[in-house]
Amino acid sequence: MGEFELIARFFERPVRRSPLGVGDDCALLQPALGMQLAVSTDLLVEGRHFLSTVDPQRLGHKALAVNLSDLAACGAQPLAFTLSLALPHVEEAWLAGFAQGLFALADAHGCELVGGDTTRGPLAINVTVFGEVPAGQALLRSGARPGDDVWVSGSLGDARLALEAFRGTVSLPQEVFEAARQRLERPEPRVALGLALRGIASAAIDVSDGLAGDLGHVLRRSGVGATLALASAPQLLAAARSGLQLAPQMVEQLVFAGGDDYELAFTAPASARDAVQSAAQRTATPVTQVGRIEAAPGLRLLDAAGQPIARSFGGFDHFGAS
Repeated sequence: MGEFELIARFFERPVRRSPLGVGDDCALLQPALGMQLAVSTDLLVEGRHFLSTVDPQRLGHKALAVNLSDLAACGAQPLAFTLSLALPHVEEAWLAGFAQGLFALADAHGCELVGGDTTRGPLAINVTVFGEVPAGQALLRSGARPGDDVWVSGSLGDARLALEAFRGTVSLPQEVFEAARQRLERPEPRVALGLALRGIASAAIDVSDGLAGDLGHVLRRSGVGATLALASAPQLLAAARSGLQLAPQMVEQLVFAGGDDYELAFTAPASARDAVQSAAQRTATPVTQVGRIEAAPGLRLLDAAGQPIARSFGGFDHFGAS
């Protein structure tokens, strides 16, 4: 199968919202009047971002999900995306599964494939996603203010727990492993929550490299600091809530530095707590208050008694140790 037959068979579909999709040198997008384009791109490389054994349907889902998570953190409505694939060889069953997972998520969010590229090489997947947000209403990393609450959506740490199980550093009951593996291989982007938080959240970021590291980006862009409650870790790790017994420090490491969660971390004024909870209920997304923004720079961790503790967590670094 040649390159253009591959594209036509697995990835060319008619567009409904975009003026022009796959088939020309460029795609054409038309944001609604008064909207700004939100654009994000992510590159996934086999062996670095996903295991070679991952189900292709789940990989197709994740390839788009990690980009939609960025739109969610911006409070943007998905519009369209492009896909570039480097493939070591053409395997039709693999491509069919990948496309199925990709388009199932795309259709769920009304996000159209409008272009891309293919080539031969080590397996790598690049998606660029486009969304729209009313001018001046995008959620940014730079809006956190002293006194704001720090919130996170969903659960944190289970994806990293699955990775550690794959690496053989931890043994899990099968049911717990399958649930954690789902979080690693098939994350659900919090697009609906991101949209609902427009006008409520003061800052937001998607948690892809660990809560402590990603929240640090918000703190630096906003010129503030924060405290995080270590005691929140067990309630954020779904495996711990299900009764799995892990050492407290491992739970904290998974939750605050695990990565691959694709949840939202966001800040909001304390006066907006009811509005945050209402947004969570409307979108059927659990949220947990985990800290507070302060004027003094830096991230400080508090023990169960509310006292500072000498612990630190780093975020994932593509050029650092993993």
